[in-house]
Amino acid sequence: MKIKFYLTYIFILSFGFTMAQNNFLRGKLQDKEKKPIAFANILLYKANDSSLVKAVVTDTLGLYEFENMLANTYYLKISFAGYKPHKTGQITLEVNQTLEIPIVELEDEGAIAGVTVVAQKSFIEKKIDRTVINPDVLISNAGVSALEVLEKAPGVQVDENGNIRFKGKSGVMVFIDDKPTYMTTDALNNYLKGLPSSAIETIELMPNPPAKYDAAGNAGIINIKLKKNTQKGFNGGVNLSYRQGFYARTNNSVNFNYRINKFNFFTNASYNINNQYQDLDIERNYLNTDNSLAAQFKQNSFIKTQINNKNLRLGMDYYASKKSTLGFVLSGFINDDIVTTTNNASVLSASGQVDSINRGVSLSKPKWLNGGVNVNYSYKIDEKGKELTTNLDYINYRADISQNLRNDVFASDGSLKSQDELLGNLPATINVRTAKIDYTNPLAKGSNLEIGAKTSFVKANNTAEFFNRLSDGAVIPNNQLTNYFNYKENINAAYINFNKEFGKFSFQSGLRVENTNIEGFQYGNPIQQDSTFTRNYTNLFPTVYFNYKLDSLEIHQIGLSYGKRIDRPNYQDLNPFSYPLDRFTIYAGNPFLVPTFSNIVELSHTYKNNITTTLSYSYIKDVINETIQFEGAFFFSRPGNIGKQQSVSLSVSGALKPAKWWIAQIYGEGTYNNFSSILYGQTLENSGVFYSGNLVNQFTLGGKGSWAAELNGVYQSSVFSAQFVTIPVGRVGAAIQRKILKSKGSLKLNFTDIFYTFQPGGDIKALSQATANFKSQLDSRTFILSFSYNFRKGKLLKARKSGASDEERNRIKAG
Repeated sequence: MKIKFYLTYIFILSFGFTMAQNNFLRGKLQDKEKKPIAFANILLYKANDSSLVKAVVTDTLGLYEFENMLANTYYLKISFAGYKPHKTGQITLEVNQTLEIPIVELEDEGAIAGVTVVAQKSFIEKKIDRTVINPDVLISNAGVSALEVLEKAPGVQVDENGNIRFKGKSGVMVFIDDKPTYMTTDALNNYLKGLPSSAIETIELMPNPPAKYDAAGNAGIINIKLKKNTQKGFNGGVNLSYRQGFYARTNNSVNFNYRINKFNFFTNASYNINNQYQDLDIERNYLNTDNSLAAQFKQNSFIKTQINNKNLRLGMDYYASKKSTLGFVLSGFINDDIVTTTNNASVLSASGQVDSINRGVSLSKPKWLNGGVNVNYSYKIDEKGKELTTNLDYINYRADISQNLRNDVFASDGSLKSQDELLGNLPATINVRTAKIDYTNPLAKGSNLEIGAKTSFVKANNTAEFFNRLSDGAVIPNNQLTNYFNYKENINAAYINFNKEFGKFSFQSGLRVENTNIEGFQYGNPIQQDSTFTRNYTNLFPTVYFNYKLDSLEIHQIGLSYGKRIDRPNYQDLNPFSYPLDRFTIYAGNPFLVPTFSNIVELSHTYKNNITTTLSYSYIKDVINETIQFEGAFFFSRPGNIGKQQSVSLSVSGALKPAKWWIAQIYGEGTYNNFSSILYGQTLENSGVFYSGNLVNQFTLGGKGSWAAELNGVYQSSVFSAQFVTIPVGRVGAAIQRKILKSKGSLKLNFTDIFYTFQPGGDIKALSQATANFKSQLDSRTFILSFSYNFRKGKLLKARKSGASDEERNRIKAG
């Protein structure tokens, strides 16, 4: 009987314990700006005797949880450095209950004590219409460029030529401080390689930007915001780095501000030397009508690039009163490149016998001189938030590109068959003028209305002068390649945007109208006639966002968005001229390009403001993409409209915390792409699924956080895009950091592509009676030693936005 009694007693205790395990207390902690407070102390006390029951710490999202609680009445004491302590009222927990405590907002203690509170940032922040990346959170971003920071951003892929894709789609617009970059792919690539990560405050990823932004960019907008300090006194930072791979590189920058009385002066400056190479193998097979092999072409190109980059940004804000602020920003960018390409090509018969050998050397010296001025004014109409802002921009871009291409052709026995040398001079100027006005009006509680308008004028002049050098040294014009092209564009736009919150439900809706007027004129020469084209069109671009919080603690949220966008051709892509890259490869423009239109729908679920799962669908008509065509022995690359593209993608992103000292940032994506078109008489059906993933592990080591480490990895499977199918690539990197000088400075050692696995390549499809493939080796395995030091003093104020030029910078191509 005793045994039965004890067994029954143990069963009852076990049952009671199990019941207790079903009781949970959950809550969230944030500041007055709705930002989560991480690592705050949450103490749970019994209400009847004030005895301490349990203590927990909030996670990086400000969430906390007490589990296995007994039914009782409790209260909480909450504390965190820099905030006023907080005590809740009584909390009654019933049996088998999961109780969600209302969100607690801590008051900044600095409002009384004069202390500046700096909230800990996470690498990724999710908002209703964008994802925000904080590059400084990752120590592996020290000493690297903006382009390499983008490679770690969720959903962003960057190929070996600097082409940027977002969520499996090309046509992404890159903005700097809410202004487009107006550059070719190569020029933008070089600029982003020269822009140090230390100059970047945040990166905003917007697949469906709101109506306030230009409608350009099928894949959305990537907005890189540079640092701008507004603290009182003299504050700033210095960043120095040395990088060694096959070649040496350096990346250095300084930023500071001086705020006194009604004035704030700020600047960012950087100087970078970037030496790199690409070892490119190309194979082209020519086919007979029965698809049997007719001839082969094999070429190796060793491309060495030397980039000397200088950036300067100067600004001033004048706070005329509490309501009005006047600002000026001057920006300049000088990029001197030397690109040396050594080509060794062989033409072979179907049996593999060498027919001829070509040895070529190409020397190109592009120089970009870019300057801009922005004048901005904001007026706060009342204390409720009504505000009027205006922006005026003038931007001038000047390119001076010289080219020397020499080719020696040898017979199979090694005898010289022919020599030729082509000289080129390709100056270009682009002037951009924009004006923009925005009005914000907070209406009833939880709602906001925005309206605005913008106009822009672009004028581009491009000259391509080519000459042949004869064997006797004489130089004669090459009228087949020589070209003079003028382009004018005017875009007028207006928008309205409205957002509203109804408790757990919020939405944002907008409509933008854009009127486009363009004119292009190509001057003739002795063998080519003049040509001209004009285009005028007006389009509407709606956007809408919905978000619903399934519970009061925002543990589960559902989001839905839709947007329509346009991708206009780059200015120089409309110029019908030919530009030789080597003896067998020619780039040509296309005056018949039409704009691309896309419709994008996204459905998302967010768990604890952290783990986000997104399902998206996009339909793109008249996709602008690089196309490849064989004409005789020549390989022509030109932009074209590739029928239609449909994409379906599923992505997951978030942060995990396996241990107190370990945070893992994860991103995984699977995308199905389908391209359908008739291209150069060939049926193009290119479809497939590709996968990509990023993993960043952050480790806090001993010494009160003075030591930290990071291990990161990127993988991308084969990508299907128009005529191209790339091979899988990936890379692994690691970094370690030591804080010094009372945590005002830091030393960081960063290793990139440790296993040397980032070697891009692929195949080209839909070629008439030919096949082609390529493989690259890059200078991607490097180590970086960097030093940074920050000095700051005073009260942190909110930075102002400036800039009216939203789209035009992204569409410039030069040479």
